[in-house]
Amino acid sequence: MAQLRVQEWGDPAGRPVVCAHGLTGHGGRFRGLAAELAGCRVIAVDLRGHGESTWEAPWGAETHVADLLETADALGVGAATWIGHSLGGRLVVELAQAQPERVERAVLLDPAMHIEPNIATERAELALQDVSFESVEEGIDARHADPALLMTPRETIVREAEEHLARGEDGRYRWRYSRAAAVTAWSVVAAPAPPWPQCPTLVVIGEGSWIPNRVPRLPHLTSVPVPGGHSVLWDAPEETARAVAGFVGAG
Repeated sequence: MAQLRVQEWGDPAGRPVVCAHGLTGHGGRFRGLAAELAGCRVIAVDLRGHGESTWEAPWGAETHVADLLETADALGVGAATWIGHSLGGRLVVELAQAQPERVERAVLLDPAMHIEPNIATERAELALQDVSFESVEEGIDARHADPALLMTPRETIVREAEEHLARGEDGRYRWRYSRAAAVTAWSVVAAPAPPWPQCPTLVVIGEGSWIPNRVPRLPHLTSVPVPGGHSVLWDAPEETARAVAGFVGAG
């Protein structure tokens, strides 16, 4: 297991909120959300195989959950609110199942609870390809043209590139994640979905998301739709932050 690279914002003595990003992402994507969570100690990790954390195998769900818990332990975080987007949402649910006492509240941002195996296989095959760019501008253009980003402004991708696009030894630019870890992640989300958490849980759903989440009607589950697609932190940052801050009780 490993301690992951973390970024922290907010009140060091505040209520702990731990954030896990989606596939190919990094912890910095939660910076804007953290600014809206007054009174909280917001901790965002780079998952194994991403950003500045170790890229060493294995990359299965069990290892990701162990990494998250080891990192929380190292930071003195016991029970906390856990926020996860996409793959990170699935991992928060897995963690809540493995150690429910560690998850006081769960916030699932368009979680990848389950992806049909045929779709996951197609995405894994694509993840095997080397996606690289001659320039930073080319990388920004390619990401901004992604049809899954329904409402993301170009300025958001520019900020993403500043933190997450790196130049390799061959002179080409790549987003900072392991292709091998990405392939494994598609296998993780193709497995049957774990049970929904038993703690108070907020599920933020992109109205145009390609992921078919079906949130059951249970007293402890709250589902909030927001405009845009799967990338709710980019497509609907204000609406997402408002829903999360209200649920967490920030302020």
